[in-house]
Amino acid sequence: MAKIQSAVKRHKQSLKRRARNRHVRSTVKGAVKDVRNAISGNGGEKSAEALRTAASVISRAGSKGVLHKKTASRKIGRLAAAVHKATAKK
Repeated sequence: MAKIQSAVKRHKQSLKRRARNRHVRSTVKGAVKDVRNAISGNGGEKSAEALRTAASVISRAGSKGVLHKKTASRKIGRLAAAVHKATAKK
């Protein structure tokens, strides 16, 4: 354990950030999973609603710096394409 006060503080900050980042990443994974399940369950309107929720969660994670902004954008784009493909199929 660090003895210098500034190092102790930095360690505490890193633990807080790690916990926050883990929570946000977990929320993103859950939202993506909901969209995938809605697509496979043949729910057209349900998958569109899940996509709106997931896009919000992912873009928030991107703006907070948990995900890179371009990674967040790519995830949203791929989910949107999958939803569009699933709903156009019908």
